[in-house]
Amino acid sequence: MAIDYKILISKKIDENSTVDIRSQILQIAVYDEFKAYEAYAKIIEKFGNINPFSNIKEAEAVHYSVLISLMQKYSVEVPINDWADKIDVPNTIIECCELGVASEINNIAMYNHLLNYAQDSDIIDVLFRLQAASYNNHLPSFRACVQNHYNSGNLPESGVDMMQKMQEYQEMINNIMSGNIDESLISKLIPNINKEFLAGAGSGAGVAYLLNELLKKATDTEIKE
Repeated sequence: MAIDYKILISKKIDENSTVDIRSQILQIAVYDEFKAYEAYAKIIEKFGNINPFSNIKEAEAVHYSVLISLMQKYSVEVPINDWADKIDVPNTIIECCELGVASEINNIAMYNHLLNYAQDSDIIDVLFRLQAASYNNHLPSFRACVQNHYNSGNLPESGVDMMQKMQEYQEMINNIMSGNIDESLISKLIPNINKEFLAGAGSGAGVAYLLNELLKKATDTEIKE
C-alpha cells in the first residue's frame, strides 16, 4: 500500500484517499513519533544529554517501535523517517521546553483525531496508551521545565495584563484538558510556533508562561520521569 506523505504531515485522516483508514492511522501516528524522537535527539545533540529530553527521547523510540509492531501485524508499510534534516533547534533550552509543551499538546490532539476512526481493539488500546503517556508524563515534564525557568526569576517581559490574559485562555485550557483540542487552538495559544514541523523558532515566552500556569492549575498529575 502506498504512503501519502501529505496526509502524514497534515495528521488528518482523508476519507477519500486510496490509502485505507487503518493504514492512515498507523502511518500518521508513527510518523509523528518519528518527528518527536528526531526533534528531541537534535536538542540533545545541541545542548547535551539533558532532561527531560533524554528520558522522553527514549520513550518516543519505544512508542514508534510499538506502532511498527502493529504495522507489521496488519501489513502496513512503514513511512520513511525523514525528519532529521527538517528539524531546526531553538537557541535556548527554555525555548526547547516551550516547544516540548506545544509538541505534546499537538500529539494529544492527533491521537484524539485518530481514535475517532480506529476500529481494531489492539490499535485503539495502543493509541490510548500513547496519548496517556503524552498527557501524564511528557507534557507535565516539559511544563515543569518551563515552570522551573520562570520560578527562577526569568519572568517574560511583557506589558500585557497577565490576569486578563489568563482569563482569555482559561476556556481554551479547559478544552485542552477535556480533549477538545485542535491545531487552530494550539496556534492561538502559541502563535509563533512552526505548525508544519513543530521544531522551528520556539514559542513566544509570554504565551508559554501563561500556558504553563494554566496547565498547572488544570491538572494535579504527578510528573513521572
